Amino acid sequence: MAHSNAGLFLPSIRSGLDHPVTSSIFVDAALPARIGPTPVATPELLEFLRPMAVNGRLPRWTDWWDEADVAPMFSDPEVRRAVVEEQPTLPLSYYEQHIPVPDGWDDHPCSYLLFGPPYDDIAEEARERGWRVAQLPGSHLHQIVDPAGTARHLLELATKG
Repeated sequence: MAHSNAGLFLPSIRSGLDHPVTSSIFVDAALPARIGPTPVATPELLEFLRPMAVNGRLPRWTDWWDEADVAPMFSDPEVRRAVVEEQPTLPLSYYEQHIPVPDGWDDHPCSYLLFGPPYDDIAEEARERGWRVAQLPGSHLHQIVDPAGTARHLLELATKG
């Protein structure tokens, strides 16, 4: 299972394991290319990020966005504080890289759990790839707002792959 940009790394992680993977689940996540390297960020996102970088490093992810967009993602101030404190400040170069995608990485059941915009189009792409897609309405960090509901959806996707 991978959330957000971690979805880009599932094929590489899978290829590095010494045991079979029975299912991959992408949770409000970016999708790796079917074949060939996948850019971590679109040109539009890079254009948005570059002015924020100071000495090659970006601020924490929650600092990229307006408060009105960030606040609804958290169930309460304590949860928000914990998440914000754990966030790394990543180098801009992280978003400028291309992630290798091993051939045949998706030869097992893959599925997608959508919380909501802006991942609707990505969930539609997963559907077009023939994957199972489920939706649990919420914002991008819905797993911290509704962990039990998220777990139920993940178990269903994993067992009906």
